[in-house]
Amino acid sequence: MDVPPDVEQLITDAKLMAHIATAVDSRPHVAPVWYGYDDGVLSILTTGKKLENIRKNPRVAVSIEQHTDGNAEWMISLLGTASVFGDDPSRINEAAREIFPKYLGPDEDTWPEYIQQALSDDPPESLVTIEIASATVTRF
Repeated sequence: MDVPPDVEQLITDAKLMAHIATAVDSRPHVAPVWYGYDDGVLSILTTGKKLENIRKNPRVAVSIEQHTDGNAEWMISLLGTASVFGDDPSRINEAAREIFPKYLGPDEDTWPEYIQQALSDDPPESLVTIEIASATVTRF
């Protein structure tokens, strides 16, 4: 799917938290994530329950919201299919260098140690890319 230009404009470089929803065995799991976005694909670095669920069921939902002074401005719901890249350190490092500066600034030396581990030869997290199939925008 081509992501509508107004959606791309809202989510591309915004320093916003997203929430990813996964489901396995009829049990939903929702968790906050930092993300990167490029050309219809959302990228996250993750581990734990989110990753376990995605490996079992790659169909996911992502919600991103913008608030100003406690007032909701807009909300976007994305549906898509996730792919896991857990054994490619160079691809994980590249994703880390795209995602983390948005939230932590460009100076990698100032990032917390647990975040810098994503730049190692043995990163603790896996890269998950989400091919967006649909996008819905609600403006308040």
